Amino acid sequence: MSQHGAALQSYNQELVKCLEEMKMRRTELQAQIESQEEEKNYLQREIEKLSHKLTRVNDSLTKRIAVRNEYDRTITDTETAYVKVDLLFSFTLNEI
Repeated sequence: MSQHGAALQSYNQELVKCLEEMKMRRTELQAQIESQEEEKNYLQREIEKLSHKLTRVNDSLTKRIAVRNEYDRTITDTETAYVKVDLLFSFTLNEI
């Protein structure tokens, strides 16, 4: 019976040792999880900042493109009118 008691005591000690090792690994894993959660939160904040910045740039770009298109229309209209005036002026000079 004392052999069984000694074996049981040995198994008990081994079980306690395994539990302590598992607790240590869990603690290390928890530290890794917390570190990654902090990194994730940081990255989410950065994504939000960049998303707002992208929205502002897109808005500005849209406005600038609209102004440029208006310049293009004005230039085209002015050039067309100038060609007509020039033709009329040339025709008038030839008639004189």
